[in-house]
Amino acid sequence: MRLLLTSDTHVPARAKSLPEALLAGVGEADAVIHAGDWTDEATLDLLRSAARRLIGVYGNNDGPVLRRRLPEVAHVELAGVRFGVVHETGAAAGRERRCAERFPDLDVLVFGHSHIPWDSTAPGGLRLLNPGSPTDRRRQPFCTFMTLTVADGGLEDVTLHRLPPRGGH
Repeated sequence: MRLLLTSDTHVPARAKSLPEALLAGVGEADAVIHAGDWTDEATLDLLRSAARRLIGVYGNNDGPVLRRRLPEVAHVELAGVRFGVVHETGAAAGRERRCAERFPDLDVLVFGHSHIPWDSTAPGGLRLLNPGSPTDRRRQPFCTFMTLTVADGGLEDVTLHRLPPRGGH
C-alpha cells in the first residue's frame, strides 16, 4: 500500500495552490495522510476528491469549519500497521518519549506543525514522521512531503520529496 504524507499546506496564505508534484503523488497513492493546518476548506475538498482515501486532522491554524469536519487525532490501521495522526507534538527535545507515552498502541505517528521534516523511532518502536510542508519551507532549504509503502506489517521506502522552489523563493 502506497501512502503520501503531507501537512501544513496553508493554502491560500502560503501558496495559491498545492504543488503539481504533490498532486501527482496524491493520484498515485492508495491513501493520503494530512497532519493539519489546511487553513481552507477548498484544499480539504480537493484532496478528498483526488485521493482514493484521505485521513486528516485539524491543526492550530484551522478554523471552526475545518474543526467540525476533521478530528484532532485520527487512528487508522493500514496494511496491518497502526497509524495515528496529530498536528502538534510539542518541542523536539523529548518528543519520542512523550509521543510513545501518549500513543502506546501505535506503530507510526504522523505529525506536522513545525514544517520541519522528521523521521525517528522512539524506544519501544514508535516511528515518528513529519513530512514538512509542501508550501512553506520556513527555515528549511526546501518545501517537502513524504511517501512510503506499507507492506508485511512495516514501512518501506520512506522518502522525503523536495519540491522545486516556487517563483520568488
